Amino acid sequence: MADITKKLNMMIMGESQNPITQLQTKYKELESGFKSWLAQQSLPVEAAVVTFTSAAQGAAIGGFMGTLTNDASSAFPTPPPNAPLNPQAMASIQQAQALAGGPLIQARNFAVMTGVNAGITCVLKRVRGKEDVQSSMAAAFGSGVMFSLVSGMGGGPNQAGSAVTSGLFFALIQGGLFKVGEKFSKPPVEDVLYNKTRSMLSSLGLQNYEKNFKKGLLTDNTLPLLNDRQAVSSNSALRDVRIPPGPRLLILDRIQRSDTWTLISKKHEEPFVEVMEFYLPGVDCTE
Repeated sequence: MADITKKLNMMIMGESQNPITQLQTKYKELESGFKSWLAQQSLPVEAAVVTFTSAAQGAAIGGFMGTLTNDASSAFPTPPPNAPLNPQAMASIQQAQALAGGPLIQARNFAVMTGVNAGITCVLKRVRGKEDVQSSMAAAFGSGVMFSLVSGMGGGPNQAGSAVTSGLFFALIQGGLFKVGEKFSKPPVEDVLYNKTRSMLSSLGLQNYEKNFKKGLLTDNTLPLLNDRQAVSSNSALRDVRIPPGPRLLILDRIQRSDTWTLISKKHEEPFVEVMEFYLPGVDCTE
């Protein structure tokens, strides 16, 4: 029965989708197809593709940020080669120039940082079979080291030590962000009292009104009471939880049709299945 209802809704609502929704659906399909194809590739191919695409995204972000800091880079002119500056002062100037470079410099820096991070994450996820805080910190360490070496942010005579320090800093920041995101991204526990209600509203495209049902304590056990024999009280109950007239009619109609189909299928199961399969070929009407 669920297949029949779903197909009827698609036949009715298919033509009313707006172009934005269609573009979003198409984009999700392409993204899903790309991820499925990528998961079937070997580790070197997957790592190379992920690194390249992430580096391209980082370059775009860095180029945009570079346009905002382009004027600031002129405030840090490069000193003459023989200028009497101590190593600490020279390192400070190089760090300022690395953070305030033009679009091309920032595009390069961000491309290296995001590409290395994504590549290491991809390899560790494939090898270890999971993505956790250790993998995230290892990837951040590698990207921090490469960012320091490429951008020259470390500067000074001990460039290797500065690169390691930058990597450790990146790893600590990434580890903290991972833990915070992990804490707030835990999916909420679904309320089992509203499973049927949630399924019905989702099939109608009215899932935003689930909170209204919960506010009025209209659990799954109350759904059979919302039918045409109690039309006035049913309409009033849905109105009390502030569900607009249009969605109210769709909900009541769905409940009424569900009760009717259940009654027909119990009394005349075989004729009912034959009729529905005739009008909806390819749909299993016996479920």
